[in-house]
Amino acid sequence: MSFSGLRVLLVGPLPPPAGGMANQTRQLAELLRSEGASVELVRVNAPYRPAWAERLKGIRALFRLLPYLVQLWRGAGRADVAHVMANSGWSWHLFAAPAVWIASLRGVAVVVNYRGGEAGSFLAHAAGAVRTSMRRAALLAVPSGFLRKVFAQHGMPARIVPNIIDLARFHPAPQPRRPAAAPHLLVARNLEAIYGNDTALHAFALLSAHYPAATLTLAGEGPQAQALERLARELGVADRVRFSGRLDRDEMAALYRDADLMLNASRVDNMPNAILEALASGLPVVTTAAGGIPFMVEDRRTAMLVAVDDAAALAEAVRVVLDDAALYEALRARGLDEVQRYCWPSVRAELLAAYQDAMQGEEARRK
Repeated sequence: MSFSGLRVLLVGPLPPPAGGMANQTRQLAELLRSEGASVELVRVNAPYRPAWAERLKGIRALFRLLPYLVQLWRGAGRADVAHVMANSGWSWHLFAAPAVWIASLRGVAVVVNYRGGEAGSFLAHAAGAVRTSMRRAALLAVPSGFLRKVFAQHGMPARIVPNIIDLARFHPAPQPRRPAAAPHLLVARNLEAIYGNDTALHAFALLSAHYPAATLTLAGEGPQAQALERLARELGVADRVRFSGRLDRDEMAALYRDADLMLNASRVDNMPNAILEALASGLPVVTTAAGGIPFMVEDRRTAMLVAVDDAAALAEAVRVVLDDAALYEALRARGLDEVQRYCWPSVRAELLAAYQDAMQGEEARRK
């Protein structure tokens, strides 16, 4: 079996905003089409139609949900397999669960591709509802051992299908930089509380005592933008901190190649694409050990891991890496080796096997 001629109903978000799941959805559609599959994309975050409906708080969800359900019903009638990008909270109840039920009712094999670091807290109170919908799915796929463990605790077996990194876009600079007296640090997460950007700023301020000419770029957007800009001023580092706002994929890839080290301070996480993109770009990574991150990188081998919300430990780990040329190069080299597991040639066979097993399982269920 190959992807050629396969009809895939792909359900998920698209940029903007350029979050991890949205980027993975767009990339997967492109890769499947390049393999000869027919991909019908149903977007869960489509613009409101009419545009003024966005101002109707409280009922605006209906203006997105009703067209979404119609698209699902029609698209499922033309598909061999439905690939549903799923997340926690209302995203599951409003978008993922209806996609599972509609595709199943139309006799289509459903692969639920669950993502997001908040699965544990979500399943703690919603496992029953999720299990009910999952009985209609043929297969549950997750990108990490962390999520597989979380779902197993609630009686739902899952298969690992890793995230996919575009190594043609995210690659090291032709002449890798060598950190000097003015290292450039990069935070590549959206400006939301769960990503701990405030901790990253505190760590940067502490690091400034050792590297007074260091600079920091926060590449992302989100509701904490103004608060973080204010915090940078309060910490006295605003002149060396740049908030880049939203960047497209090529701009982001260029920014990785211009940096010396990636800093990640997330409080809740699963398998952040930003870390994989940094590794693919030849950047050493210093990160908290939140959620599934220890399942994807190993401390002092492919990254430096510290406790969540510990700005001092984060700053110290950055200093250790920048001060030790041998460690810096070792993290860089091993990170480049590790990320090969996440390129399309490596993931392709696993995804194809998941589709094949899902379709065979659905066929057996209908008999």
